Amino acid sequence: MDKLSVIKVGGKVVEELQSLESLLHDFSSIKGYKILVHGGGRSLSRLADRLGIETRMTNGRRITDAATLELVAMVYGGLVNKRIVAQLQGLGVNAIGLSGADLNIIRSVKRPVGEIDYGFVGDVEEVNASALASLVMQDIVPVLAPLTHDRGSLLLNTNADTIAASVAKAMAGLYEVELIYCFEKKGALADENNDDSLIPELNRSMFVDYVNKGVIRGGMIPKLENAFDAITWGVRSVRITQASDLLSMSGTFIR
Repeated sequence: MDKLSVIKVGGKVVEELQSLESLLHDFSSIKGYKILVHGGGRSLSRLADRLGIETRMTNGRRITDAATLELVAMVYGGLVNKRIVAQLQGLGVNAIGLSGADLNIIRSVKRPVGEIDYGFVGDVEEVNASALASLVMQDIVPVLAPLTHDRGSLLLNTNADTIAASVAKAMAGLYEVELIYCFEKKGALADENNDDSLIPELNRSMFVDYVNKGVIRGGMIPKLENAFDAITWGVRSVRITQASDLLSMSGTFIR
């Protein structure tokens, strides 16, 4: 099988132009087929504050009301996505910016109301692997914004980590897939305030133990849940690492 790299970039890296430029430069040098998935939550939160729209989070997930959904479409599908695409074009990478609605790439279902009403948040149900494969086979690099659709008229805010894992899983039947999560930290940390407390390797039992002890918490929990899910569904390798270490073999490896 041909190799496919699915890279997710988020956190401060997307917000800081120099860090993003460096990450995209490294991404452009990755050999073989590749897909980039991006977040941009801090940009969204800043714009929401400027417009007087409340930002509400729970367990690392954003609650998305109607007003926030409009901002999501503008920031994720517009400014952040097209900025990344333009920078990649400047690096000689023929990129195309897509939401889940484009080419029917990612279909999701609006999350049912349970103990928490997440609003217009989508849970991925289907990834159009053949459509993505048709692009990468033409040496076109998809840049996916964290927006999906319900195959009707509804756009849905969807966690970028989940999108990356879902895409990696769907493509694992066609390619030898590596999934790399990049952000500002060195990986999963035993102490979130100590950048040198990297956990170099995690299996599921270790993960559960760390969560129960409160070592791993917040937004790292859903990120790791997505990572383990990807491994279960045949993704060859998953790594969580600092954006500056994209091309190295450092970070937290998921087993």
